[in-house]
Amino acid sequence: MALLLLAACGLIGAVLVELLLGRLINSGAIRRPEINLTIEIAAPRSAVWAYASDIARQPEWMHEMKRVEMLTPPPVQPGSRGRATVRIFGISTTDDVVITQFDPPSTFAIRHEGKFVGEGLLRFTEIDATHTRIDWMEYLRPPLFANIGGFVQRPILGGIFRSDLRHLKRILEEGSTAS
Repeated sequence: MALLLLAACGLIGAVLVELLLGRLINSGAIRRPEINLTIEIAAPRSAVWAYASDIARQPEWMHEMKRVEMLTPPPVQPGSRGRATVRIFGISTTDDVVITQFDPPSTFAIRHEGKFVGEGLLRFTEIDATHTRIDWMEYLRPPLFANIGGFVQRPILGGIFRSDLRHLKRILEEGSTAS
């Protein structure tokens, strides 16, 4: 009986924290738990864009993406739909996405419509003729306790995505993008 009471109190507490976080985010008192990363790559923007925006090749540099397919015919454009199999910590899920922006060679954005909803945005900025900066924003809301879960998962996913960007940098700077 005591264990049941403790569990009920924990659940009520989590619901209250979830509601409070939602209210604080909606009022602008705190920022939503998005992930923002930046990396500089010693390669021209055209080469960085060509490789990173090639959806079929994204599993080569995104370790957690195991498989990806486009569900709509080419060319890739806003409204194009895709599906990826993603595995994090041994847990696989399907991530259905819609391309919301595709502006070569500067912007690639998606909306996640799977179990984890949200959005992702990659911006490619030319620093000079041989260097490119990528700014990556990712916002994912888990299916349960979305606000609490968002804050809990942010450092974990941030580390994973940071590793993906470093892998992309290595691939592009070593010139190993040939098929």
